[in-house]
Amino acid sequence: MHRWLPYLLLLALAGCQSDALLRDYDPGRDFSAYRSWHWQEPAFSYRPDDPRVRSDLTEQRIRDALAGQLEQRGLRQAASPEQADLRVQVSVMLDTRQQELRTLSGGYWGNPWYGPVFQEVRTLDYQVRTLQIDLFDGRDGRLIWRAAREDAPDSGAESPARRSAAIQRSVAAMLQHFPPR
Repeated sequence: MHRWLPYLLLLALAGCQSDALLRDYDPGRDFSAYRSWHWQEPAFSYRPDDPRVRSDLTEQRIRDALAGQLEQRGLRQAASPEQADLRVQVSVMLDTRQQELRTLSGGYWGNPWYGPVFQEVRTLDYQVRTLQIDLFDGRDGRLIWRAAREDAPDSGAESPARRSAAIQRSVAAMLQHFPPR
């Protein structure tokens, strides 16, 4: 039983894990003045620049989700970047992180006060995907709003329809409080 305890603990922690969502913005900006948007060049950046991370299909799903969410917030896509009040850029990042799990075992009858106690340390590597949306002012080019969301790569999205729905939910959650009031 003690041998399986770290794996059971990791499974329990993974089930309780929520996606990390971070937002930041320039409080000195009047967001009600922004009415149109266009893609910043380059519109997408990837880290690492790897074919396993870069996908035209995922990029199109993100473009569609983002255009729909901005449309719902009253922003229309401009015909050219020069006419846009906002410029949009998306970053997709894949990082490897580590988590250390420690378990104690030993003692007589499972009681550490009776007998020697042993500590086992395991290091687990896992991947985290970050989707980041940046909005830049169309006139001065400065970053005015950012949202980033972390999740597990391909978490529960085994079909194209589920991937699209997952991206729609992520983008909607990221833009939930945009424009800031």
